[in-house]
Amino acid sequence: MTRSIATDDDLPLHPAQFREQRTANGATPVALMELTTGFWRFKVLAAGVEIGLFSVLERLGGADAARIGTELGLPARPVRMLLACCTALGLLRRLPQGDGGARYLNSPTAAEFLVEGRPHYFGGFVRYSDRYGYPGWGRLTEALRTDRPTTWDPDAQESAFVTADPAVLEGFWGAMFTLSSFTASELGEAYDFTRHRRLLDVGGGAGAFPVGLCRRYPHLRATVLDLPRVAAMARAKAAELGMSDVIEVAEGDFLHDPQLPGGHDVILLSMILHDWDERTGRNLLKKCHAALPAGGAVVICELVLDDDESGPAPAALMGLNMLVETRSGHNWTYAEYARWLTEAGFGPMTVLPLDAAGANAALVARKP
Repeated sequence: MTRSIATDDDLPLHPAQFREQRTANGATPVALMELTTGFWRFKVLAAGVEIGLFSVLERLGGADAARIGTELGLPARPVRMLLACCTALGLLRRLPQGDGGARYLNSPTAAEFLVEGRPHYFGGFVRYSDRYGYPGWGRLTEALRTDRPTTWDPDAQESAFVTADPAVLEGFWGAMFTLSSFTASELGEAYDFTRHRRLLDVGGGAGAFPVGLCRRYPHLRATVLDLPRVAAMARAKAAELGMSDVIEVAEGDFLHDPQLPGGHDVILLSMILHDWDERTGRNLLKKCHAALPAGGAVVICELVLDDDESGPAPAALMGLNMLVETRSGHNWTYAEYARWLTEAGFGPMTVLPLDAAGANAALVARKP
């Protein structure tokens, strides 16, 4: 057996040479690796929610890997891997024990949002995204080529919600209430509703914004306007929270009804305009203008794109999600909203930055 003699060309690069070569153009594949494997993180979260990991840990008050595996009916090898991932992602806390093992506890985020039955349970949105959003995004290239949603069939269905599993859909609406509650808190701090008396929340879902804003501003009264099946949820939520005397619910279709309910001096559009095309958005703002008294205000809460459409990433990605999930939705720029408001008859637009998962800005304009 003969052995070849290595030449200088065959030897590994010296670390200094490697660094020099790696940074010659200032780029490495690290960021691409993170983008490519980004779905791994989501699927870890989705699996943890689906198998009830966080709820089990809360019930047990923490446990070691063996006990967790027994409770979930999982073999030792995958349990070890899942726990390592959840710990690395900040979903769990790992407390070493003297015998070389470890005890796992929910992180504060998981304890607050991923334990079933908790007031702010967010697992319903995770389940909905895993069941419907994730497969739809898996067909993103198809959506790009056809300009059609991929989470549902627009030729056979009215929307994705028509055929969705009722249990998953109920969880989705519960999670949306949580998401909107935190956005409402940000809005209530950024904008002073003291000057207003009656709020109309157009397409208000289960009423998270009216609940949060009326609690913060006790003088405020609100109306939630939505389709009958959603209005029923808002009515039930108001009753559950003892706020039926503060929050009214009106059944209606803000897209097709000729006018919005009157008697309100501020109208809220939260994550509504991004669901539709420009023409629909403009028409809705005209209806808002017609329904408001002089001095009344419209408030738009959205993930708004910068005017050069270079970001921010959450707004850009939500826009693409509208391609996957809607017929004509789009996330719009500040300049576009300002133009729509002006042409609808409103005065200058004020931008109030928000730091919330559901919106990065509140856009306020008054009727002269």
